[in-house]
Amino acid sequence: MGAEKIEMGRVWAVVPAFNESRNIPSIVKKIKKYVQNVAVVDDGSNDSTCDAASGEGAVVLRHMINLGKGAALKTGCDYAVDNGAGFIVVLDADTQHDPDEIPSFLEKLKNYDIVFGYRKLSGDMPFIKRFGNWFISQAIGILYDIRLFDSQSGYRAFSREAYQKIRWSVSDYSMESEMIAKAGRHRLKYAQIPIKTIYSNVSRGTTIIDGVKIVLNMVWWRLFNNRE
Repeated sequence: MGAEKIEMGRVWAVVPAFNESRNIPSIVKKIKKYVQNVAVVDDGSNDSTCDAASGEGAVVLRHMINLGKGAALKTGCDYAVDNGAGFIVVLDADTQHDPDEIPSFLEKLKNYDIVFGYRKLSGDMPFIKRFGNWFISQAIGILYDIRLFDSQSGYRAFSREAYQKIRWSVSDYSMESEMIAKAGRHRLKYAQIPIKTIYSNVSRGTTIIDGVKIVLNMVWWRLFNNRE
């Protein structure tokens, strides 16, 4: 089977955002160098994230209250699919993900159902995050037979068909692990590419409590949700 053609008009970038008025204009502007269709999901922000994103030409979807990253990303991906997306790139709004790497994801996506970005483990990543990431990745490998270097990186790309199989139910950060669990369950063809390790705000992201919840959720999904 040959490489699938990527029609750029059918590519969407989806960006969940919460109080990112300072960063979102530059993020959207950089994304638009590579992707015409950009959906920013304002997840209950109390700043000017919405206006800042729309000012750069993004489609802005709003949650009146903060529902969580998983809920925001699902809102954006659903909208993209409903509006003709054939391929979706998801990335964060806090500058940890460099939009200049989007072409690498799209190139890889020609031959795979889903592409995961992975951060190289280094001193730039706080120790507790390195350990937590390693532990969660090991658990995913054991439970779902999908081997990833970085299970918690949110920089990913997938086809429309893959999204219909990995569409998650949780609303918090554990959606990234549920996505992987479903990719493993459906035997999706996956690839990994290295991405830059950027930490602009180490206070955000998954906490120790989040990590424990993620592992417990993965065990629950494995035991009771095999038919999804």
